Amino acid sequence: MTSPDNAKPVIAAKDLRLTLGEGEAAVEILRGIDLSVQQGETLALLGPSGSGKSSLMSVLTGLERASGGSLLVAGEDFTALDEDALAMARRGRIGIVLQAFHLLPTMSAVENVATPMELAGDDAAWEKAAAELESVGLGHRLTHYPTQLSGGEQQRVAIARAIAPRPPLIFADEPTGNLDTATGTDVENVLFRRRDETGATLIIITHDRKLAERCGRVVTLADGKIASDTAAA
Repeated sequence: MTSPDNAKPVIAAKDLRLTLGEGEAAVEILRGIDLSVQQGETLALLGPSGSGKSSLMSVLTGLERASGGSLLVAGEDFTALDEDALAMARRGRIGIVLQAFHLLPTMSAVENVATPMELAGDDAAWEKAAAELESVGLGHRLTHYPTQLSGGEQQRVAIARAIAPRPPLIFADEPTGNLDTATGTDVENVLFRRRDETGATLIIITHDRKLAERCGRVVTLADGKIASDTAAA
């Protein structure tokens, strides 16, 4: 599902660059990325290890500052913000699902989902967290801790945590990389279903072409550049 052609892009990157290190030790990771993403798109960033996929995600989410170029994300100029401002800009705008679930082990499933929203000042954090966990099939596991959940269940909690604040942008970096095939497919289905229900833009970073082809658009990276940008077959 894509937005109308005249819609304002939720991501607009122009000549985006990332260089790590200085002087002779400098390594150019991203070498001039031009990318526009409309609200509601499903997009896969595909490419082998070292192609720049995860680095591009880090820049697009504000976890890493670009070395050059321009970047507008959800109406914010990410190249003009310092680290604190980038953290504030992410809040409520960007949800992130990672291969490593990054759940807090001392918190239950509902606490892992609710606490970030509560810290952001959402008075309805706990109600939203419970409802989101119910939506991903974990209504019966609200009070269970991560060690009491399977890998697939932990990833569902991570998806609920990312989606519960209703951000316009959701990034998933190898979201099924730590799961077996059957569980991974189930988690993929949950992720795409929730995206369809919320209307968010979904960007998946992957090296799995089958997963990429579930998206409406596939952008392939190679050596820090966009090698191809096509509609999925």
